[in-house]
Amino acid sequence: MIYDFEALDKQLKIALDDKRYIHSIGVMYTAICMAMRYEYDLEKAQIAGFLHDCAKCIPESVQLNSCKEYNLPMNEYERIHPYMLHAKLGAYLANRDYNITDQGILNAIASHTTGHAHMTMLEKIIFIADYIEPSRDKAPNLQKARKLAFIDLDKAMLLILKDIIVHVESKSEGMDMKTMAAYEYYNNLQEKENLKRRKK
Repeated sequence: MIYDFEALDKQLKIALDDKRYIHSIGVMYTAICMAMRYEYDLEKAQIAGFLHDCAKCIPESVQLNSCKEYNLPMNEYERIHPYMLHAKLGAYLANRDYNITDQGILNAIASHTTGHAHMTMLEKIIFIADYIEPSRDKAPNLQKARKLAFIDLDKAMLLILKDIIVHVESKSEGMDMKTMAAYEYYNNLQEKENLKRRKK
């Protein structure tokens, strides 16, 4: 499907503040570069990266009420930390307001904050691109993550998830179980790979 990017751009500029718009552009181009590297659909990576934060600038109380109004499922962690809801609300709005119908794109938007086990390539690309895009500068292993992103998606996922867990635990805020499940999944993948190497 060919999307009218110019129309999407005008719409998103209204929805986001300048800083978040610049971030979205960075994620979009990073996702496109990763899609080129892994021979994935460039347009899907472009649109998912561009719109991943389309609900980010909505006040948290409004996000929470909107998720209730639209019957979007929420766990207890999300109710207590409504800033997490912009991903699933963003997927809903991408469909309703931006006319995105591709379920793969919508899923990538919905899962970009927490990740989950068994992620698709597009979901991994958007999750990683959100973490490593050029305007990011505070993550402890950012340069390593940027390098791994173009070498091995699963290893990049594991590194980023580990850093996220350490960061969240340092703030004593608890943990969304989807993030922990994602970490355990990619950690198990790495352990299996290491075991195969030792057996050779």
